[in-house]
Amino acid sequence: MIDLTPRPLRLLEFYEDGEAARHFSFAVEPLAGEPAAQPGQFFMLAVPGVGEAAFTYVSPPDAEGRFSALIRRTGTLTAALFALAPGAVLGYRGPFGRGWPAAGPGERLLLVAGGCGLAPLAGVIDSAAGELQLIYAARNRAYQVLARERARWHERHALVETLDQGDDGRPQGHPLEALARVLDEDGLPAKVLCCGPEPLMLAVARGCIDHGLPASRIWLSLERRMHCGVGLCGHCYIGSSYACVDGPSYRYDEYLRLLAASGQAAATALPPQPC
Repeated sequence: MIDLTPRPLRLLEFYEDGEAARHFSFAVEPLAGEPAAQPGQFFMLAVPGVGEAAFTYVSPPDAEGRFSALIRRTGTLTAALFALAPGAVLGYRGPFGRGWPAAGPGERLLLVAGGCGLAPLAGVIDSAAGELQLIYAARNRAYQVLARERARWHERHALVETLDQGDDGRPQGHPLEALARVLDEDGLPAKVLCCGPEPLMLAVARGCIDHGLPASRIWLSLERRMHCGVGLCGHCYIGSSYACVDGPSYRYDEYLRLLAASGQAAATALPPQPC
């Protein structure tokens, strides 16, 4: 039987981390035998009297049930969350969904993130044992997130950052140009993991394929309206698939097959939008 009852979740602390975004720390009582959360999975956060929504982990729950998440203020629920003080009791369900694929021994990973899409990739970066490259695109410097993590990652990994609008008001690089340069100079990685605005992700996938990378080595994190987290409400269909169960991480060839089987087409004509 599926239990949709949230478990008590305590808000420990938070700090500002990007425009209209906060880095929250939470704690939930661990359950015996509970599966460990994997990078790319998500959880359902309930604000009493307001509602429930899906968010990704920046760092997964540790042995004491402490974890963190990056949340941008975008609507009624997040506004209510931002109004709370440390010590507030919320609701928690999770972990849900399918996370990112694990890197094999000696595999080189290329990660491409746009805006808040960096958060679902944080666990992959922190746990990477092999070579990892990251391209991070944001609308401007104020919209960049995970500042503390990025400072740490700069010391360990090859990190390229691009801004749609630099400090002088002009574009500072472009993620697709950075992608082409990395693929041309360093060759094809074992896997590409991408998270951000969907037009950007589709453009990244096309760019990788144009360079000869098979679609089976490209993974996208596809955000949909995941209202229940367990495949009951039917709001998060991608073709015949539930994003909350079979995703949010989809291999690109699987994603294209799902769309083709349902008579849909990927929005390949859309240009990348600002992150």
